[in-house]
Amino acid sequence: MTKDQLQSAVPQSDPFGIFDEWLAEARETELNDSNAMALATATADAVPSVRMVLLKGHGTDGFTFYTNAHSRKGDEILANAQAALLFHWKSLRRQIRIEGPLSEVSSAVADEYFHSRSRDSQLGAVASDQSRALPDRATFIDRYQAAEAKFAGGAVERPAHWTGFTVKPVAFEFWLDRPNRLHDRRRFIRSGGEWTSTLLYP
Repeated sequence: MTKDQLQSAVPQSDPFGIFDEWLAEARETELNDSNAMALATATADAVPSVRMVLLKGHGTDGFTFYTNAHSRKGDEILANAQAALLFHWKSLRRQIRIEGPLSEVSSAVADEYFHSRSRDSQLGAVASDQSRALPDRATFIDRYQAAEAKFAGGAVERPAHWTGFTVKPVAFEFWLDRPNRLHDRRRFIRSGGEWTSTLLYP
């Protein structure tokens, strides 16, 4: 075993800084959606569900994504405002897990992001009853065309239920592949305003 293999390759420093470095590298190596993340939520009765969403903002205040609050994930967030995120970058053989409470972004922030999207995406958000039963695809297209006609020549109004949520981390875990499954794992826990880190067995 080499000297490098005896040392952890995950720094003990600021977890937000490590995240920024790993995401920057992923943007260079991942073919599609380097900002894709698995979002796990749960009902008030702790029944979990998970799906892929896109990270649309991040910093020391947290990690932000956008959704229809009337969707299944929205219902679960409103009932149980805790979430877990997972980034998996296969090209780099790295993972990051993040856990923490959720809070809704302000209307101004939601408006700004909504109107930064393509007009077709805005109209699709208006037309969609996300996660609800759809009798046939033609119904959705009809709703889309109705929204297109309603807002023809003007700005698309953001539905009040289309909003963003931010996960405020209380824990990070960084995972780095090593040969022979001797992987490198480091977990950060926030206590008060300080972060402490611990190596974990793979």
